[in-house]
Amino acid sequence: CGFALAGKINQLDYHTFVLMGDGEQQKGQITEARRFAIKYKLNKLIAIVDYNQLQISGPIHHVMPQNIIANWQSDGWQVLEIDGHKLEQIHDAIQQAAKLASPCMILAHTVMSKGVSFMENQAKYHGSALKEDQLKEALKELNGTNKLEQYKKLRAKKITNSKTAPVQFAEFKPNFQLGNLDLYTADTDNRSAWGNAIAKLAEVNQDNAMPIVVFDCDLQSSVKTGDFAKVNPGRFIQAGIMEHNTAVTAGAMSTCGIQTWWADFGMFGIDEVYNQQRLNDINHANLKVVTTHVGIDVGEDGRTHQCIDYIGLARNLYNFKLLCSADPNQTDRIVRKVANEAGNYFITMGRSVIPILKTETGEVFYGADYVFTYGKADLIRNGDAIALIVTGTPVSRAMKAVDRLREEGIFVQLWYVSTPLEIDEEMLQQAVKTKNVITLEDHNINSGMGTIIADKLVELQLCCRLIKLGVKDYPVSGNSDDVYTWAGINTDAIVDTIKQTLQSNPQKQKIS
Repeated sequence: CGFALAGKINQLDYHTFVLMGDGEQQKGQITEARRFAIKYKLNKLIAIVDYNQLQISGPIHHVMPQNIIANWQSDGWQVLEIDGHKLEQIHDAIQQAAKLASPCMILAHTVMSKGVSFMENQAKYHGSALKEDQLKEALKELNGTNKLEQYKKLRAKKITNSKTAPVQFAEFKPNFQLGNLDLYTADTDNRSAWGNAIAKLAEVNQDNAMPIVVFDCDLQSSVKTGDFAKVNPGRFIQAGIMEHNTAVTAGAMSTCGIQTWWADFGMFGIDEVYNQQRLNDINHANLKVVTTHVGIDVGEDGRTHQCIDYIGLARNLYNFKLLCSADPNQTDRIVRKVANEAGNYFITMGRSVIPILKTETGEVFYGADYVFTYGKADLIRNGDAIALIVTGTPVSRAMKAVDRLREEGIFVQLWYVSTPLEIDEEMLQQAVKTKNVITLEDHNINSGMGTIIADKLVELQLCCRLIKLGVKDYPVSGNSDDVYTWAGINTDAIVDTIKQTLQSNPQKQKIS
């Protein structure tokens, strides 16, 4: 679906072919894809199903009964049936399907292991390799001669080449105008800042050779994609509540010279589709995933929607970059920066309206001169009593705690980390001079930024006391403030933790 839709958007005249097994028709993701193809009239999309009626555990009708033809037809696809062993029927069916005014599935009736007597219709050969003597016999039946040595040489050559020849991927070099930066002075939510930024990027790049496309999964008002849809409705893809299909469709499209964005809740854009994002990582896609409603800031939505593991999951993906925006101004800069980047990105943010971060003198911290740099932490408040390192939505509560302590003569060093997968070594070098480092995050305490920092401290051979503040269990349901209090990461709890830490190091209690 991603390749086929990319062809329409890029105005390229090609057909997309998908080769499929019959057992996999049991998967719900395929049903999602069929509906999507019909909605967006992907009439040059042709699927061929190898219908041998066997899967790993035996006949498909025993493993999980299904009516493949009726399923495809009920979703609006044309279906053709052929003998999959007759090349002329395959040829004619493809020619016929290419002329249809709708997507088409070709059901190819086949016999598993056709032409090898001892293998035909044996389910075990779905995934079992032959022993050498069996291979020798099979080749004789297929070719009439023994070509075992020839095949061995071909295989050895293939293995050797795969080790030496690097995989080449298409170049992806976006060059978008970034437009006028927004400067927020009143409290707002990061979601709105993202929505404003992507809409303005679309507006100032209407004539850019590279399209900007945004996918949405029935959350337009919540993830703030509505303004983009108004600016460029033809490139706004409403994919419905079909996140698995959306993750792979958007990922595939992003490899076709299209800067592709997908906005969703954290629970759906990362947690639910982790395997699909893993495949996007393996396939070197260029997908930009904006996940709102991460962490316990979601509050009343409850533990099923409180995405508290996004850092840990993203850490498992070797090439994805993760950005946790601090406030609306940094969100604006991050979105515009990432618009001109290749590769896969997660941009995460909470739901609530949050304060604009300001300097000690009351100026906007992420002001007009701020330039986002991946891997660089931001020093929001200086001090040497203790170092507090925070990522995500708790930053405003952390700043309140630090400012309250300053009034008591306790000067805390406050850092904001927007890239928890890429820890700033200079920050750590400065932080450990206080001898006490506290990490704070709206995330599972076992797999988040605190754990990454612990690993980094050991790697750099830096010594300090490390205290991790985060979510220690599946949270309760309630408003954001109440849930933060329950988790022990509200402003009062932060103040108490800092004071208790300093009490165990009396010489660091008050430093002006």
